[in-house]
Amino acid sequence: MSELELRAVRPRGASFVRIHPGEALAALFVALLLLAAVAPGLLAPADPLVVAPRDAFTPPGAAHLLGTDESGRDLLSRLIAGAGASLLIGVSATAIGLVLGAVLGVVAAFGGRFIDGVIGRVLEVLFAFPALLLALLVIVVTGPGVVPATIAVGLSTAPGYARILRTQLLGIRDSGYVEAARVLGHSPARILVRNVLPNTFGPLAVLATLGVGQAIVWASALSYLGLGAEPPAPEWGAMLSAGRTYLASAWWLTVFPGLAIVLTTIATTVLGGRLRGVR
Repeated sequence: MSELELRAVRPRGASFVRIHPGEALAALFVALLLLAAVAPGLLAPADPLVVAPRDAFTPPGAAHLLGTDESGRDLLSRLIAGAGASLLIGVSATAIGLVLGAVLGVVAAFGGRFIDGVIGRVLEVLFAFPALLLALLVIVVTGPGVVPATIAVGLSTAPGYARILRTQLLGIRDSGYVEAARVLGHSPARILVRNVLPNTFGPLAVLATLGVGQAIVWASALSYLGLGAEPPAPEWGAMLSAGRTYLASAWWLTVFPGLAIVLTTIATTVLGGRLRGVR
């Protein structure tokens, strides 16, 4: 086969595996986050909870790559330790929101016109409020803390997931293969389990990937307001809140936790976009 022929057939296979450099960087960043969450000791240069008053407010340098905080704790180690806490909150909140949203979406799509109308009106009312405001309302009822903040974020994102999944399920409900299953006499439960729900896995995967970054942002915002994790917990939002007092003299205490939150959000958004494109 000539070189010209090789060039002619190469793009067909290459286009399938081609990955944008930005997507590769996002995947690498998320992989490092997962490694930091699972085994923080492999990456952290010091104990994130050890206090060293003599080293307080050490700027970024060779001894401490990202500097130290007001208690002399290594900021890089605390960011690495905080990755696990932030990811756990983000994943848990996303799971709560997706499960609740999926249940509401299924009931609305297959519960009949009246139930669909009621759920649809409720979702429209809830969707009119910002997610952070809904989370704050939940916190008012449950009280502050990591677990309440996680639940609050999950509940506040559920209306958005329910609305998206309801639209997806309505399209699946009226599809030809579901109608064929009804003609064959399959029960509604069997149609739901075997024909409908498997077709939602793709959209759910995209929503979950996008939702983790969003949940981390909302949870960090609650911690920043003093309603989530509290110092000395190495959680990014709590670190951001603690560092704002020293913003003028120790900028790194707010810049690096904020950068971690921003990069995580960007990385999960890029990967979610990739999954959406693959679908």
